[in-house]
Amino acid sequence: MNVPNHVAIILDGNGRWAKSKGMPRNYGHVQGAKTVEVICEEAYNMGINYLTVYAFSTENWSRPADEVDQLMKLLRNYMKTCQQTARKNNMCVRVIGDKTGLAEDLQESIAALEEATRNNTGLHFQVAINYGSRDEIIRAVNRIAEDVKNSKINTPVTEDVFEEYLDTKGIPAPDLLIRTSGEQRLSNFLLWQLAYAEFYFTDVHWPDFSKEELIKACEAYSKRDRRYGGHSKEE
Repeated sequence: MNVPNHVAIILDGNGRWAKSKGMPRNYGHVQGAKTVEVICEEAYNMGINYLTVYAFSTENWSRPADEVDQLMKLLRNYMKTCQQTARKNNMCVRVIGDKTGLAEDLQESIAALEEATRNNTGLHFQVAINYGSRDEIIRAVNRIAEDVKNSKINTPVTEDVFEEYLDTKGIPAPDLLIRTSGEQRLSNFLLWQLAYAEFYFTDVHWPDFSKEELIKACEAYSKRDRRYGGHSKEE
């Protein structure tokens, strides 16, 4: 099987999964966080080098206040447990998104996690928090405009230069996007980076996503004829 180098996942269906079990939405988010830990380990064991997950979007702030509060509490706890998981699995963790929009204590936890794991050589794990691709692109454009104004870079700006201003600087583009829970849209996730990715959609809710489901997605990816500009990757 041709395993993708970089897999991106839109973690969808936590709330619906919880509702199907007669439980509150937050129960689904808690179980979903546990699934993330499992999939990180399984992905690395399969030979996947980069894994990026969509944890909290810029649009998620519009959810009911109590749900947002619970999600922030969950993220705080996850930042702490993730350090232990990263140490155990030699995992390099990076958070993408507008971190300035998060509470100061959460920003500090993220900085500590990134610093503690930056030299790890196992799975490169990116967590998108307060992330929206349009927001990322606009932030990049504004920084580029400022650097052009200050003569730090020259125009015209190339794709390579533009990518240096994205949150994903230094991270290879995803080969495969997985979205769980039956939805088939990007929801403002990695719009630039997913330009040549293969898409895989499954009806499985994220808390039920398992090693077997990840293998199914990678097998589907492996069977596809990857084409770039009209030419297959193998040509």
